[in-house]
Amino acid sequence: MQLHYNILNVFTTEVNAGNPLAVVHGADHLNDVRMQAIAKEFNFSETVFLRRPEKFTNAASLRIFTPKYELPFAGHPTIGAAVWLGIQKRAAAVRLEEKIGRITCVVERKNKTTGSARFILPEIPEDVGAAPDNDGVAKTLGISPEEIGFGAFPVTRQFSAGISFYLIPVKNAEVLANLKLERRGWASIYPERAGSVYVFTATPEERGVDFAARMFSPNTPTGEDPATGSAAGALIGLLAEDPAHSEGQRNYTIRQGWEMGRKSIIEIQVGLDAGRLVHASIGGSAVTVADGLLEIPDEEETNGHNC
Repeated sequence: MQLHYNILNVFTTEVNAGNPLAVVHGADHLNDVRMQAIAKEFNFSETVFLRRPEKFTNAASLRIFTPKYELPFAGHPTIGAAVWLGIQKRAAAVRLEEKIGRITCVVERKNKTTGSARFILPEIPEDVGAAPDNDGVAKTLGISPEEIGFGAFPVTRQFSAGISFYLIPVKNAEVLANLKLERRGWASIYPERAGSVYVFTATPEERGVDFAARMFSPNTPTGEDPATGSAAGALIGLLAEDPAHSEGQRNYTIRQGWEMGRKSIIEIQVGLDAGRLVHASIGGSAVTVADGLLEIPDEEETNGHNC
């Protein structure tokens, strides 16, 4: 049994940048164990499996796996799958079924391998619980407590737009670039599943970029992710609390992955009505960089269909 796959770099238009994503096609007959094993084999932060949708008006059903577990939703697999499907189907919009719900992506095709997509978050980002104090956070990042916080964001918060992240504001881009992680005691400081932290700062000195960010999690293959759409989605919830902007729609650009040599750009939209968050969306580009075939051993088939 053979399955076709593509590798895309997401949140970039460059071959050697962005966040790599494996897209496995025709995965209807793969069981959870096999999909998890394939995701572990690729060893990217996520692998997405395309399956037949439950409703014919939708383009595909998605299953998203990290090398260790399945996710109900993730930003860069959604963008990557939408761009690939939009290019193949020559569609300006694609509807995707994910465990978190249906997501409609607006797609713009740039050429045969490159495009961009934008989608409204399936869940409005919200504050989901207590966050650690600045002293504990500072120890895990190798910085002083005084280097945590900027502007309207003085302390760590915990937000989710489907996946929970600790949002850690730091003083400036220099502090962000020179973090030195201390993994000992990580789980006690960040007890939520995966212990994922999104460290960010404002970049007023950088043209065309509003924020810089880095995402760390002990469950990612390298410990740091080059572009994290779901974390950017969580950040929308925090940005919506900025008292300086309580009405209308604002667009922001986030750079991530610079410190890893995988430059990525994530675009977000924040829509407010009388201080209430009513619109949250994520966008970015993706480029196909490789394709191939997965060999699934025949002896692993059950009844010829369940691999």
